[in-house]
Amino acid sequence: MFNAQYFRTFITLVETGSFTRTAQRLEMTQPGVSQHIRKLERYLDKSLLDRQGRRFVLTEAGRRAYDYALKLFAEHEQFRHSLDDESLDSGECRIASPGSVGLMFYPFILGQQQMHTGLTVSYSFAFNHEIVTDVLAGRHDLGIVNEAVRHPEIDCEAWHQEPLCLVVPADFTGTCLADLMALGFIGYADGINRVGGVLRQNFPGEFRSMSHFPRQGFTNEVSMVLDAVARGLGFTVVSRLVLETSPWQRQVRELSLPHPVQETLYLVTRRGMRMPRRYTRLLEAFREHRHHERYGHGDPALADLGEVTGDDHGERLG
Repeated sequence: MFNAQYFRTFITLVETGSFTRTAQRLEMTQPGVSQHIRKLERYLDKSLLDRQGRRFVLTEAGRRAYDYALKLFAEHEQFRHSLDDESLDSGECRIASPGSVGLMFYPFILGQQQMHTGLTVSYSFAFNHEIVTDVLAGRHDLGIVNEAVRHPEIDCEAWHQEPLCLVVPADFTGTCLADLMALGFIGYADGINRVGGVLRQNFPGEFRSMSHFPRQGFTNEVSMVLDAVARGLGFTVVSRLVLETSPWQRQVRELSLPHPVQETLYLVTRRGMRMPRRYTRLLEAFREHRHHERYGHGDPALADLGEVTGDDHGERLG
């Protein structure tokens, strides 16, 4: 018969290396410890210890049983914490987002996990349609997407906005839309829509269609697109989140636009789901973190959304 306490005793025995110390730690008698181990061996029908006088080493079955027991109790604790919807700092967080969001949000959540050891994080990077499918299937509790979702079984709400950045090679000297057209653009999944939206907003009298722009390359990994831009191969438009986390941010330049464009991020959950409080706190803390990074302690209404990151200064285009 399965008995979790036998596995707990076995874990303690392996960790202490002593029947006596195991009995002391678990407040048992030494014969009681021996009995738990014998019953566990009988249940598994395998010898777990190779006894050598007062010492022992694990058999192959013992090593496998120890690994299993550790996983068993880790999953038990994870499950137990996940039932506490009111806890702010414990339980599992199952989240999915596009890479453009996760590049900064995932490290931020890991930092929260370091501060609150009761939290565990399962984070997936995926495209919008995959996120919605997985939320519906229960594989994620929360999805973050950059397009509004309309589905009868999904709740979708606007959550946060990030500036979109028009990024060019560091040595780009162009001053007009024709210069960008001559340079060509580097694409990524959904990138063409972002580029088109930014150019349409800032060059309403000149911009017609992205079909007039040479396509200099494509990658399905948004975190890599600025590598191509840094090499002078083209321009692109990415979220400020991508630019600020890119290792190439000092080899590229953001052009300051007369009409900054914001990307809206949306939260998607299964319809009617009551969001555990730990998610609410993480989401609010991240928004405060981004606000502080972008505006400091000043009035956000006075902040210039076209301001570039790092020590570089934006050049106004148009």
